[in-house]
Amino acid sequence: MTESNHDRLVWVEIPATDLNRAKGFYEAVLETPLVEDNNGPQTMQMIPSSNGAMCGHLYEGKPATAGDGVTAHLSAPGELAEAMERIKANGGEVVSETITIPSGAFFYAKDTEGNSLGIFKYND
Repeated sequence: MTESNHDRLVWVEIPATDLNRAKGFYEAVLETPLVEDNNGPQTMQMIPSSNGAMCGHLYEGKPATAGDGVTAHLSAPGELAEAMERIKANGGEVVSETITIPSGAFFYAKDTEGNSLGIFKYND
């Protein structure tokens, strides 16, 4: 079997009880517009990656309860302290201090829907 150089994380789907509220939150935190997609059975808000491809989407659905579900880690522009402020200013919740690891640093947060997030910054 041959190995490929594809990213291990292929896609992330983030449920939202209020799709418009969640769209506004993610656009503010990531400082990038999401792309509406109406090609499927329901409207989705696509999350663009840095190379212009899409890496996930928001959809109308039921978020996991606190402590359940996965944590999507996203890279946001600027400093982590700035991202923390954007999360708070847009209805989210910062739930940890900054955690440093060899490749960078991140913090945990919750979006407006209660989904668990990690906001990551690579070392430069």
